Amino acid sequence: MRASRLVELLLLLQTRGRLTAPELATVLEVSVRTVQRDVEALSAAGVPVVAERGRTGGYRLIDGYRTRLTGLTPEEARALLLAGTPQRAAAGLGLGDVLAVTQLKLLASLPAELRAQAAAVRERFHLDPSGWEHRPEEPPFLPVVVQALWDRRRLHVTYRRWGPQDVERVLDPLGVVLKVGNWYLVARPDGGPVRTYHVGRLLAVEVSAETFERPAGFDLASAWEASQEGYAERVFRHWVDVRISPRGMELVGLFGAYPARQARANAGPPDADGWVTTRVPLETQHHAEHWVLRLGAEAEVLGPPALRDRMVAIVAELGARYRDAAAGLSDGLSGGGT
Repeated sequence: MRASRLVELLLLLQTRGRLTAPELATVLEVSVRTVQRDVEALSAAGVPVVAERGRTGGYRLIDGYRTRLTGLTPEEARALLLAGTPQRAAAGLGLGDVLAVTQLKLLASLPAELRAQAAAVRERFHLDPSGWEHRPEEPPFLPVVVQALWDRRRLHVTYRRWGPQDVERVLDPLGVVLKVGNWYLVARPDGGPVRTYHVGRLLAVEVSAETFERPAGFDLASAWEASQEGYAERVFRHWVDVRISPRGMELVGLFGAYPARQARANAGPPDADGWVTTRVPLETQHHAEHWVLRLGAEAEVLGPPALRDRMVAIVAELGARYRDAAAGLSDGLSGGGT
C-alpha cells in the first residue's frame, strides 16, 4: 500500500509541479505527517524532491527530473479502459485507487503542453451518472459480483424479481453496466440465454468454486442494447385510462420518460376546457394510484373500473380525514377564547 502511495506522490509532483504538504495529504487521503515521511522516503531512495519554505513554498522535483515509473500494471491496464468513468463508479468496481494512479501515469507520460491541456479538461468537465431525484446506494454485493466476473466464477444468487416470489439462480457473470446510477449484471442463467439483473435486487450471493467459459464472440454493449428492446413492454404491463387537464399534461414527465411519452402519444383531442383523454402504461395498480394522486385535481381516472373504485375510496378517506382535522382545529380555536 505504501509503495503504491509513494509512486502516486512522485507522479503527482511530476504532473502538477509544486504542491504543498496539505494539498498532497488531501489527494492521497493521508495526514500531513504521513506526506512528510513519504517525501523523506523518496529522498532517501534518490528521488530529488526539493522542499521550498514560505507562503508560496511546497514540494517539487528538481528541474529536469522525470521518473520512468510510467509502465502500467495489469490492474492499471484494466482501469485504462475506464478512463472516462466517474471515480465513484470505478470505486464500485474496486478500481478507484487504481484508476487514479493510472490517470497520473498517463499524464506523466505526456509532454508538458499536452499535460496542461489534459489537466484543463479535467478542471472543466465532470460526468455524474446519477439521476437528479436520488443517488442510489452502492449495492452490497457489487464487489462480490465484480470479483466473480474477473475470476469467471459461477454465482448462486437469490434475486428479487418483479413477480410475487424471489427466485434462486445459478449465473455465469458476463459483464456489469452502470445506467443512471444503477448497476446491472449481464449474465447467463443456468446455461440459458443471456439476461439482465439489477444488482441492487440481489438478496444473497455465493461465489462457486466452479468456473465457466465465456461465450465466444460475446459483446457486452450489444447484449445490453438487446436487453433494452422490449424492456418497457415487459415492465409497464398495467394501464390507466385518464382525463388530464392542460396543467396535468405538463406534469406527466414526473412519472418517467416512457409513461410520459405514451401519455402524450395516446392523448385524444382536447375538449372545450382543454382536458384530454389518454391511456398511460404503469408498472402496477399501486403505481397507478400514486401516479394519479400526484396529479391531484388535474386528473380523473376513467378505467379500469377497479382502479376508479379504488380512487373513489381513497378520495373519500382523504376527505373524511381532512374534515375531521378541520373540525378539531375549529374546536380548538373556539375553545381557546375568553
